[in-house]
Amino acid sequence: MKIAVVGKGGVGKTTIAANLARLFAKDGYLVLAIDADPAMNLAHSLGIDKSISSKIIPLADNNDLIEERTGARPGSIGSVFSLTPKVHDIAEKYSVMGPDNVRLLVMGTVKSAGSGCMCPANSLLRALFRHLLIESKDVIVVDMEAGLEHLGRGIVRGFDFILNVVEPSIQSVDTTVRIVKLAKDLNVKNIIIVGNKVRNEKQKGFLEEELKKNDLKLTSLIPYDEKVLEADMLNIPLIDYAPISNSINAIHSLKDLLKIMANKTLSQ
Repeated sequence: MKIAVVGKGGVGKTTIAANLARLFAKDGYLVLAIDADPAMNLAHSLGIDKSISSKIIPLADNNDLIEERTGARPGSIGSVFSLTPKVHDIAEKYSVMGPDNVRLLVMGTVKSAGSGCMCPANSLLRALFRHLLIESKDVIVVDMEAGLEHLGRGIVRGFDFILNVVEPSIQSVDTTVRIVKLAKDLNVKNIIIVGNKVRNEKQKGFLEEELKKNDLKLTSLIPYDEKVLEADMLNIPLIDYAPISNSINAIHSLKDLLKIMANKTLSQ
């Protein structure tokens, strides 16, 4: 399964991505978690010690690797570089091991996509994503930047599932509607809308009604949970701090739903 977790900033997609990755790993899957969000908070949410995570160089900032694989160093003027760099060994070499044997790969962000100096980095990241999404047999969970435009058409089509996280606010719903439209335009079939931080039936009803206006339906619901804030203040991964909390139980159900959907797809 290749799972992209998307949504408006602050909706809780990193928390969901991290705990999904840990839960899949606890089920015995080989899991690669990819941090493609500029905030780069996935290591913390997974429970990777800061002494390790602080030494990670995002691939987009690893100029030596980019030059080695593409033939051009970021910032060089007029360089010729490879559009198909070798990437098959990058996930193994540059990922770090986290709790439950979840491996983390920090992609980083092409900060000025389209500019000449960043093209070698862009080429490497695109080739790596393409390789992982097409050839990898593991579970891949990607914590992505808000929206999908930065990934481009070829990469988006590689995902089996897009988890579109939405919280009870008009701004979040609007972002969800735009993401779903883009994903459908790119023929992504499995789009799961996940309501998060929902405090009560009134907020649930608000989400359902606003989504219905756009012919969308809430697939999964994760309740607001004080344990999320408590875990963050104590600097402990949620799944370790409160393994049977309401939010973890809901993410567990979401994981089971993904497994059922994946099995149905395979049997068709």
